[in-house]
Amino acid sequence: MSSVPVQKPWAWPRPSRLALAVFRRNLLVWRKTAGATVLGDVLDPMIVLLALGYGLGRLLPAIDGVPYITFLAAGSICMGALYGATFEATYSTFSRLQVQRTWEGMLNTPLSLDDVLWAEIFWAGAKAFKSGVAILLVVALFGISREPTLLWIPLVVAVAGVTFAAMAMVVTAFARGYDFFMYYFTLGITPMVFLSGVFFPADQLPQSLAAVMQWLPMAAAINLVRPLVLGELPPHAFWLLLQLVATAVIAVWLASGVMRRRLLR
Repeated sequence: MSSVPVQKPWAWPRPSRLALAVFRRNLLVWRKTAGATVLGDVLDPMIVLLALGYGLGRLLPAIDGVPYITFLAAGSICMGALYGATFEATYSTFSRLQVQRTWEGMLNTPLSLDDVLWAEIFWAGAKAFKSGVAILLVVALFGISREPTLLWIPLVVAVAGVTFAAMAMVVTAFARGYDFFMYYFTLGITPMVFLSGVFFPADQLPQSLAAVMQWLPMAAAINLVRPLVLGELPPHAFWLLLQLVATAVIAVWLASGVMRRRLLR
């Protein structure tokens, strides 16, 4: 497909500064459809927060002394980042890769596959950041929380967004059609959303299941964000951030290897 020399499939991806051109290209294209993408990436988690938080929250007791809408706020921020990164790094990236053949055109320029791959991951991470921070602003504007520690949340969202994007890129590297993504959404995204502590404390799950869920990056992100929403510093913050970074590193390496075998044979 490309005139780029074949690389060792499992070498660590090393992008050049040209990756910024791919990121900028995606940004310019997104500006033309920004309104439509905001509806999907931001409004869905926002509606969940406001509808369940104010509606269902009035029927539920406080959770450990915390109003339900405040408890839900942290999960909604992380859920917005998860969906923002995942939709971009699956359906949108696959369209550029397989349908529009944008990757093919870029790989017949001085751009390398590593440039394109890293740019796509960070672009999806940027979409996650946009979604998570938009919901964070709603949390502050509605007075759900106005703690000074909210200022640390964008950093967590940035790290988590890149992690979610890298994981989704692995799935895209294997995909041969849009239907393939249903496996990831059903077996990966749905369990992370419903079992990682978004809607209820994860410790309400059976002990063995809760222990497994804590290894998922969504749980790590929520365990970082929720204390910050409550005005507290998260315990074990270093290890939780390390969990997110380690997951991202493994996912980037795996996505790179599979993409090389797929495109540069």
